[in-house]
Amino acid sequence: MKVRAGWEGRFFEDFEIDDVYQHPLGRTITDTDNTWFTLLTMNTNEAHFNAEVGKASEFGKPLVVSTLTIAIAIGQSVIDTTQNAFANLGLDKLRLSHPVYAGDTLWSESIVLAKRESASRPDAGIVTIKTRTINQHGDEVLSFVRTFYIHRRGAPRAGAGFPEPKEPLVVHDWERPA
Repeated sequence: MKVRAGWEGRFFEDFEIDDVYQHPLGRTITDTDNTWFTLLTMNTNEAHFNAEVGKASEFGKPLVVSTLTIAIAIGQSVIDTTQNAFANLGLDKLRLSHPVYAGDTLWSESIVLAKRESASRPDAGIVTIKTRTINQHGDEVLSFVRTFYIHRRGAPRAGAGFPEPKEPLVVHDWERPA
């Protein structure tokens, strides 16, 4: 039996300026997501959770709280950009360009704007990306520029790694398909 490593994410060396990563997971936002996020973050603006207030607004229905949209966009980008990052350094030029509603499905993509060696951390570098998020109709709903510290491949602090199992993974004959 051969153990094959799963996706380990990108390291500093893997980033090239102008590379685009279309992040693989779309996310449909539900009313429950929106309500829970407003409660979690103590956002008391009823435009996000009161159907009557939303109906009376220029949008005609409740809006998804913008910080949830931001959180989803950043989360969608992690698999391709910051799986091996250890610190966000900045979030700049944030634009919320189109309303988001419960039922919308969001996808994000990022382009590498810059990268440089770290002067103080020889096992790391600094990368800057622009991320944008689009809905199911192709409308851009959000964009921002994010800068982060990221480990070099082989850096001693890069990832905790898979723990050593106390016993090997065993497959019994009765578990295999006939």
